[in-house]
Amino acid sequence: MSAEAGAPRPPGLIGSVARLGRTALALLRTRLEILATEIEEERIRFSQLALAVAAIAFCIQMAVLLFVVLMVVLLWESHRLLTVGVFSAGFLVAGIGLALWLRHRLKTRPRMFASTLGELGKDEDRLKQVS
Repeated sequence: MSAEAGAPRPPGLIGSVARLGRTALALLRTRLEILATEIEEERIRFSQLALAVAAIAFCIQMAVLLFVVLMVVLLWESHRLLTVGVFSAGFLVAGIGLALWLRHRLKTRPRMFASTLGELGKDEDRLKQVS
């Protein structure tokens, strides 16, 4: 039997390996794009958080400082030591509370690269089903 001149040849071993390689590269590229997107999102989220924290801290520090100065000046003659002591204790309690809140927040943050790891897990499951 002779093959027709215009008929495509069935893929051989080399063609199958080449298709497998292209598929693997496409899969790897997709996973790397997801990872790059997640890294960029984390960088942006961290930058926004850092700027917000700095701005909030500055504003609150200025307001608190001016308020404490106002209270000490108002109560200078009668209760200056009590005023300074109460404000000091209040700031200490607030600082400890905020430190505990921050520790909790850092422990319960979302897992980094969760989408990438999820997709890689799905890929692994699919490969197990094939073999």
